[in-house]
Amino acid sequence: MSFRVTHRMGNMEKVSCSALPELLKELDADPEDIEQASVSVTHESDWCLSVYRGGYIAFENLEEGEPRHMNGVPPEKIISLWQLLADGDLDALESEPWLPGY
Repeated sequence: MSFRVTHRMGNMEKVSCSALPELLKELDADPEDIEQASVSVTHESDWCLSVYRGGYIAFENLEEGEPRHMNGVPPEKIISLWQLLADGDLDALESEPWLPGY
């Protein structure tokens, strides 16, 4: 399966899963910047898991469907969820305790 990441400044690239912790660390840079405050992993199926400061995460299909979210997710769990998405394990992601909307 294929996935890409979107960095805090908006640039996208394909990386290996070993780069995911560094992607998350980008949120610590320039905490005053509220415009570039998220990073994400997007699977080739258009499922996306965006992460914002403070552990707020949004899970959605960019082409269809309703977004869902969780708040206060610890960094280790975020990396684990990103890994599931990168692997295309949508069933495991669907089983998480998502709340409706953003």
